[in-house]
Amino acid sequence: MRSKEKALLVAELAKQKLAEDIIILDMRKVSSITDFFVIASASSTKRCQTIAETIETGLSEKKESVSKIEGYNEGLWVLIDAYDVVAHIFYGDVRRFYNLEGLWGDAPRIKLCHKKKKTRSKKTSRKK
Repeated sequence: MRSKEKALLVAELAKQKLAEDIIILDMRKVSSITDFFVIASASSTKRCQTIAETIETGLSEKKESVSKIEGYNEGLWVLIDAYDVVAHIFYGDVRRFYNLEGLWGDAPRIKLCHKKKKTRSKKTSRKK
């Protein structure tokens, strides 16, 4: 799997567990650390942990390995190192404090496709 495809998968997996403000930074031209950062926020420490578990499981199902996961027990900043993609899941003000988007402001952002929800028309059935 190509690194950009993996980053998009990680973002989608995070979104499935209600991660918020998801962005992908293309790190290839600004750092040798990794190819992509996926940065997201969560509304609780438990949700941070759930998002991390979902990302790890989803990557494993695609035969992609994770080097390590840091910060899981605390759930304030969970870092998932999948070699060419590193996910950062933040709770609360921790994201603003570390400001990775600002620190790596030169990194281009990858736009995420937001699927529109289909609206169902309500069908009323009458009993006779």
